[in-house]
Amino acid sequence: MQVSPSIEIRRRWEAVWEQVRQHAARAGRNLADIRIVAVSKGHPPDIVEAAFHAGIRCFGENYAQELRAKADYLRQRGYEVEWHFIGHVQTNKIKLIAPVAALIHGVDALHTAEALNRWGERHGRMLSILLQVNTSGEASKHGCAPEALFALAEAVLRLPFLRLEGLMTIPAPAAAERVRAEFRLLRHLRDELRRQYGSSPLDFPHLSMGMSADYGIAIEEGATLLRIGTALFGERPPKQAHHVHSHQEQNP
Repeated sequence: MQVSPSIEIRRRWEAVWEQVRQHAARAGRNLADIRIVAVSKGHPPDIVEAAFHAGIRCFGENYAQELRAKADYLRQRGYEVEWHFIGHVQTNKIKLIAPVAALIHGVDALHTAEALNRWGERHGRMLSILLQVNTSGEASKHGCAPEALFALAEAVLRLPFLRLEGLMTIPAPAAAERVRAEFRLLRHLRDELRRQYGSSPLDFPHLSMGMSADYGIAIEEGATLLRIGTALFGERPPKQAHHVHSHQEQNP
């Protein structure tokens, strides 16, 4: 007999959380400081609905149109979930992202932050963001260079309708030692951000780092937001012909 998607996702959800608990215990972390953002990119809305029934309440999407379509789908059915936008932010897609995203992970340029701030001012709403840092130095990766972070953060902190919540990175596909070094760099950058611009040790609380293949290392290095897709939903189905997104909107 075929297992329902909701039951299968719940089984995976519980298995991932058990691993998170073990890594957190080994690292001396408080489990309450760690959240999983279930990355539903590429999966149809009914799978997100099944995940809701499995107990998941926080989802991450990489594409603006997909985020908006799934948010509308679940809202029309009366489900209350928290959406994160984890892709690279294009200014012409802000009108799709800003109304529904509780946290926007992929901000890496001042012009993007200013466009988000203008949207917030027009709509009388604060937007919570993370600054994406290119910790790997790969030319194909989005994110500001580590040495450019503090000037960008200082400028963002002057924008009245943005709330800077921390940092985000996508490491290079590399050996564990290299991945760990990148995560550690992000944590050190966040700690320096606190020293320079924070008013309390709780400022800039979030480190969005760690995916299905490396979330254990991320937890050990201080991650607060784990972006986990494959371990929860399995491999993404092939893109349909009607479901094409621009290269610029993709997060490598």
